[in-house]
Amino acid sequence: MKKIGIFYHPSFSRKSYMTIGNRLRDFPEALEELLQKPNVRLYESPRVSEELILKVHAPEMVPQVARDSFCSTAYESAGGVVAAMEALAKGEIDRAFCFIGAGGHHSGYQQFWGACCFNDVVLALTRVREVSSMRRLAVVDTDAHHGDGTRQLIADDPEFLHLCFCSDNYCSADGTKMDVDVYNLAYTENPDSQYVDLVRRNLPLIPPFKPDLLLWYYGFDTHRDDYGSLGLSLEPFFQICDLMIDSAEEMQVPLQVVLGGGSLSYLATRTIPEIIKRLAER
Repeated sequence: MKKIGIFYHPSFSRKSYMTIGNRLRDFPEALEELLQKPNVRLYESPRVSEELILKVHAPEMVPQVARDSFCSTAYESAGGVVAAMEALAKGEIDRAFCFIGAGGHHSGYQQFWGACCFNDVVLALTRVREVSSMRRLAVVDTDAHHGDGTRQLIADDPEFLHLCFCSDNYCSADGTKMDVDVYNLAYTENPDSQYVDLVRRNLPLIPPFKPDLLLWYYGFDTHRDDYGSLGLSLEPFFQICDLMIDSAEEMQVPLQVVLGGGSLSYLATRTIPEIIKRLAER
């Protein structure tokens, strides 16, 4: 039975960085049944240290983030992702789900936008490289928008594979930075199956890279009701979750899921507990 860590902070349910209400208002209560499972544990996300932030971001980012009201949960958001990856790297848990109140993948060296304040994933990898033998990370980003901040920070890192399902088709010379254009699916009759098929067809690019950890950057903003709509229903999120689990199992590596974009509370409540359930039971 896999050991599952859920990383959460109460501020995430009180202070939403998105545009329509508070998307996490039903949490952590919506996890009550899952937390009865013996292999599932809830951790409170700690604050990320400024020392670690300054290893990834320019010094001027710290006061800029402090002035941005959308970034009030930035330290706990990044801190949970860092703590989860460290726990996975040390073998304390096998899979993790990370809630966030402020995002990360639009945050670069000295700029940020889209309520993404500090780059949580790059901070986490920087930390685990310091405290463990883990070096190679594969990230699959299915948020509606391109992870431009992440791509900027890891552009010259050959041990970071970044597979982004966004608005362009691109592959770097070394094959570790890839974009898959999914935007045209929003105008088709059946975007669900086509989107999942694109993910399925591109995941075989990851095993030859031999990552130490697989990370899924999960955004439900691609849902047909949300602001980044690609016309998707709920089912593709669960199918992609199963593909990530299968891929991690095939490679025998830990799996980390980091919450990305999405504004609607009903979508958070209908998708997140089901994803965590699959992490715990498969």
